[in-house]
Amino acid sequence: MSDKTMTADEVVSRLRSGMTLGIGGWGSRRKPMALVRALLRSGITDLTVVSYGGPDVGMLAAAGRIRKLVAAFVTLDSIPLEPHYRAAREGGAFELTEIDEAMFMWGLHAAANRLPFLPVRAGTGSDVMRVNPGLRTVTSPYDDGETFVAMPALRLDAALVHVNRADRLGNGQYLGPDPYFDDLFCAAADTAYVSCERIVDTAELTKEAPPQSLLIKRHTVTGVVEAPNGAHFTSCAPDYGRDEAFQKTYATTPWPEFAARFLGGDEQAYQAAVKEGT
Repeated sequence: MSDKTMTADEVVSRLRSGMTLGIGGWGSRRKPMALVRALLRSGITDLTVVSYGGPDVGMLAAAGRIRKLVAAFVTLDSIPLEPHYRAAREGGAFELTEIDEAMFMWGLHAAANRLPFLPVRAGTGSDVMRVNPGLRTVTSPYDDGETFVAMPALRLDAALVHVNRADRLGNGQYLGPDPYFDDLFCAAADTAYVSCERIVDTAELTKEAPPQSLLIKRHTVTGVVEAPNGAHFTSCAPDYGRDEAFQKTYATTPWPEFAARFLGGDEQAYQAAVKEGT
């Protein structure tokens, strides 16, 4: 067993343009924003991004880093439609594959289990097949003869996720109300990088929390980054809630102005700019 700790910039140094990148979290909840901000400081582009989208997608889209997006939605939760994503999409900045939430989940399951696809009822009876003509159906070989959507595996070159706590070996723990499928993102990826609010000893992970809170297993993790407030401005319950005031600033500020004001320096500069601007 090895120490997998690294910095956010070291994580990004292992990524490459053209990769398929999965980003965990859900909408504006527990997104690995410190890692996303480090990615924005790099020259990496031409990405295929797979995400239950929030400001991670909005920022990368606004910065012109996305070639293709695979998503079930892109939202800021309290602001229903992510405005920077919307502007980029309406401008035809990238290709979009929009699928049902459950189809997305089963695509991750298929990739995690190294299967080419998994059958799923989600999407049947909807326009998902029309807007995604590359999708196929499969018929059950058993007596029921039911037809399912054959959801292809969402195989990832790399995954970025954020949790409350982790140890140096790569075990990750969430303490909030929902796992947000972060374990599937890690299992579906060739390499996975976990940022966390705090790195602790392995024994501390189960001292005051139930074993089922150990969401991410070390064998699926390549690197661990300690990033306090690393999900900001999304929520990371119970450590902190969504910064609604800053999210509103993000949503209502033209992207070039926002990027210049908050993203021109490193993570420490970002956190300082947030304190000054709210």
